Amino acid sequence: MNKLEATVKLKCPRCHEGELFENKSFFSWRKLSKMYTNCSICGLKYERESGFFYGAMYISSIINMVFFVAATVAYYVYFDVRVDWRIYIWSYVGFTVLITPVLYRLSRSIWLEIFNDYKPQKK
Repeated sequence: MNKLEATVKLKCPRCHEGELFENKSFFSWRKLSKMYTNCSICGLKYERESGFFYGAMYISSIINMVFFVAATVAYYVYFDVRVDWRIYIWSYVGFTVLITPVLYRLSRSIWLEIFNDYKPQKK
């Protein structure tokens, strides 16, 4: 499994086998942010220090800005004449609300991948 696949599948950045989150469902609102403290396979501590995951907010914001720019360009190129701008704005707000759980988890996974190298355990 490569780094990109491990990141998208929300696996441990060191061994690419352990799970990051306790619940696999993105839309379980009560357990959305429940992360394991350590990897069950290699023992990597996920949160290095208090506030470590604040940087993941920047990752999430960048991904959301990329979506917004792409959606805005698509709107002006294809839909400007046919669709009212208010519909576009409310559609994008709805899209953002729907992808928030996905972005939350994905940005944490990306943040962990940035700070940890892949070191598989010898079996």
